[in-house]
Amino acid sequence: MDAAEYTNLQQVEEKHWYYAGKRELVRRWLQRVGPPKPAETLLDCGAGTGRFAREMVAHCRVLVLDDHEESLRLLREIFAADQVIALTGGEVPLPDASVDYITALDVLEHVEHDKEAVQGFHRLLKPGGIALVTVPAGMALWSDWDVSLHHFRRYSRPQLRAIFPGEQWEIIYLNYTNIPAFPIAWVLRRLRSKKPAEAGKSRMEDRIPAPWLNRILQGIFVRMAFWRLPFPFGLSLLLVARKR
Repeated sequence: MDAAEYTNLQQVEEKHWYYAGKRELVRRWLQRVGPPKPAETLLDCGAGTGRFAREMVAHCRVLVLDDHEESLRLLREIFAADQVIALTGGEVPLPDASVDYITALDVLEHVEHDKEAVQGFHRLLKPGGIALVTVPAGMALWSDWDVSLHHFRRYSRPQLRAIFPGEQWEIIYLNYTNIPAFPIAWVLRRLRSKKPAEAGKSRMEDRIPAPWLNRILQGIFVRMAFWRLPFPFGLSLLLVARKR
């Protein structure tokens, strides 16, 4: 991401229903499939500002990984030097089967060769280890927001499943999330494609709604991320997989 996007994220991620809700549902899923223990290690890939990883420190040993200098600068202000990993090549500098949990929250869409990244997850996880991934869904929602964040793609459920092959992974959960917000987002992004936002004007994605609406949206987002009904669409996809 551009440096300006880290500033935008820092301003909204603590309270915005999407970012706060994403962290909440991921913590709850980790508790369900774990829970993580103090002696276990979680690697947060594409850790960004480090907010999610910081929330997990109370539960287990945390390592943070990123390849953007702005992110690494922020992470080094929060975590000890031996917890921060700078990705400078194609392979994470950690031993095989050395971590118990990997999280990649809205990360794979930034990676050109996403299948290779998932192979790296498999290498790093211990047998039975958990990978938890969120990605933006639906190329119909592609917009200037995706461009500004340097996304390569938005995913469909079959696309995300395909990079977690069954011989290597047991898929515990794979479903669309943020279902009610999808039609609203589709309309707003179509309108914005015809009339781009003025320079310097904040995007809808960067604005925190009124507190009452923010709470409702976060509650719906989190609750529906545990439903087993296979939704046909959504703003995001959530995948929880165990290494075979």
